[in-house]
Amino acid sequence: MQRPPRLPKGGLRVVALGGLGEIGRNMTVLEHDGKLLIVDCGVLFPEEHQPGVDLILPDFGWIKDRLRDVVAVVLTHGHEDHIGAVPYLLKERADIPLVGSRLTLALVAAKLEEHRISPRLVEVKEGDRRGFGPFDCEFVAVNHSIPDALAVAVRTAAGLVVATGDFKMDQFPLDRRLTDLRALARLGEEGVDLFLTDSTNAEVPGFTTSESELVPAIETVFRAAPRRVIVSSFASHVHRIQQVLDAAHAHGRKVAFVGRSMVRNMGIARELGYLTVPDGLVMDLKQLEKLPPQKAALICTGSQGEPMAALSRMANRDHVIRIGEGDTVLLASSLIPGNENSVYRVINGLARYGAHVVHKGNAKVHVSGHASAGELAYVYNVVRPRHVMPVHGEWRHLKANADIAVRTGVAEDRVIVADDGVVVDLVDGRAKVTGKVSAGYVYVSGTTVGNITEASLKDRRTLAAEGVITVVGILDTDTGTLAEPPDFLARGFAPGQEALEQSIPSIEKALAKAAEEGVREREQLEDLITRAVAQWAWRAHRLNPIVLPVIIEE
Repeated sequence: MQRPPRLPKGGLRVVALGGLGEIGRNMTVLEHDGKLLIVDCGVLFPEEHQPGVDLILPDFGWIKDRLRDVVAVVLTHGHEDHIGAVPYLLKERADIPLVGSRLTLALVAAKLEEHRISPRLVEVKEGDRRGFGPFDCEFVAVNHSIPDALAVAVRTAAGLVVATGDFKMDQFPLDRRLTDLRALARLGEEGVDLFLTDSTNAEVPGFTTSESELVPAIETVFRAAPRRVIVSSFASHVHRIQQVLDAAHAHGRKVAFVGRSMVRNMGIARELGYLTVPDGLVMDLKQLEKLPPQKAALICTGSQGEPMAALSRMANRDHVIRIGEGDTVLLASSLIPGNENSVYRVINGLARYGAHVVHKGNAKVHVSGHASAGELAYVYNVVRPRHVMPVHGEWRHLKANADIAVRTGVAEDRVIVADDGVVVDLVDGRAKVTGKVSAGYVYVSGTTVGNITEASLKDRRTLAAEGVITVVGILDTDTGTLAEPPDFLARGFAPGQEALEQSIPSIEKALAKAAEEGVREREQLEDLITRAVAQWAWRAHRLNPIVLPVIIEE
């Protein structure tokens, strides 16, 4: 698809730089009258085929030369897949205003403090209406698995765009904060020209279960556990942590938070009043360890099997907390697609040491934070949008969401299912695809950003699966052949060191032919050795190791 043309005067351009065809990396850029408004700026977590990657960012390349045109970043809520990339964006321009609810901004500010960035924060709440350049933004309360989530309605001269962010329609939310259907209906009466809707649960029929229905299962865990209870959850899931604290308090258990992000986020939530903690309930881990096991509960990170998170380290016997017979581990989060193997590996590790593991597969201990198909249909019927662009989901989710929109009466040619980077222009009341910009993955590994390429990931996968062979040869510069047989150093190559000597005839043959043809350049000879050993490894063992030749001239 070609790059988009210049945006017509008075038009509105919408480009998702992440969040389409994936769960995470949510970032949408709106352009109007020469200015840019960004909605969310999140990360995607790596999968097993991306070794050594810590985070995956949206590609800021399309807007990098226009950062001065960015009037604000609107953050719909405080989950990592919506705020995690903010520090990396602000490293490009630190004074971009960050707009969000009180809790969202507190979580972002704590994250930015670690990056030594002092942000410009603009706090808003539901019902507020603020202008940012040519964008008139109204904020609408939505219910999600974290408090203070907001949808945003963006008015421009080109039309009205509503982005739901992540939402559901829990009718009995723990904080009594409902998704504001009256506000959405009012916006619908005004006329929503483009509706960007959460797609994560579009394949799930009916309505998402209320958070309140989890109470019996969590209560059962705390009542029946003979020793310690270890609860693992997202570090931002304030509602779920509140339920756990309430159950611990009711059953006479003291609680300790474990994991840097958990301690930080729950401290923020408690300080701002989003988490209610009875006096004396939460204590330091060292104090908790002095209590009888049946009086102790721990809340930690690692529900997605993250290698460095507390729960994974417990499962690997690499944590100060030693899992033992009679301990109960409660995984109070859903599985993010792609994390299943990592999570079950952790469950198996915990079970090996005697823990009873309670998870979504064997108990009702988690509900989704996203609207199911029935809720999406309900919202479409309330809003009656002129155009729909499903966001926040894999392709199957986007397609399912699009199907719901069509069934509620949105014309099929007005439902846009797009990839990351696809440009949608709203001009004269009509939205259509006009081109595509780069929106690839930007990998973070340690302190480096963007240095990892798909080619280097391929090398890493090869190293993991096939191994590496280093070939060291002493070259006789007079003859162009090896002065003596080469030495080999192998790592991860299954046939082993001794088998490599069988490749020597292939090396000698390649170098002899090169000498006949007058090839003497070291780089060329190293390439010949690489090909000779690689071809031998494939013929003899059906393996493709990485070959690193080193030639020393005599």
